[in-house]
This record gives sequence, structure tokens and C-alpha cells, in this order.
Amino acid sequence: MKVSYKRLWHILIDKDMNKTDLRERAKLSTVTMAKLSKCENVGTDVLTRICAVLECRVEDIMEILPERVFNKEQINEA
Repeated sequence: MKVSYKRLWHILIDKDMNKTDLRERAKLSTVTMAKLSKCENVGTDVLTRICAVLECRVEDIMEILPERVFNKEQINEA
């Protein structure tokens, strides 16, 4: 199973925000932003800070996908 933050990037677009805005408002490090961009695991404290800034739920910014679906999505985005 892999985590996907594709939903997060869509919400940022909808709210007319960029990654820097999110990083500053949620007080995230550049390392954490890199992890999110690479669909790596981050702590629940990070997810809750993001949700507080965006006024949304965790399931609005991420989803857990089976490995085969995740790999297919990565190929389609390239």
C-alpha cells in the first residue's frame, strides 16, 4: 500500500495556494514538503496541521492506494 497526496495538490489549486503558502501557513519544513511531493509517509501531526490550514479532513488530502494502482498513477503523470 502507498499513500497519495494528489488530492492535496488539487485542493491547493482550488484554494489558489501554492506549496510555499502551505509550507509557511502550516509551519512545515522543506524536508516535509519534499516527502509530500514524493508521496512518502509523514506524521499525523503534519496531516492535522495541513487540514487545519485548509479547513478540511485527512481523507480530503490523501488516500491509500494498492501498490499496483499507485504505480499506474505515477506512470500516467509522467
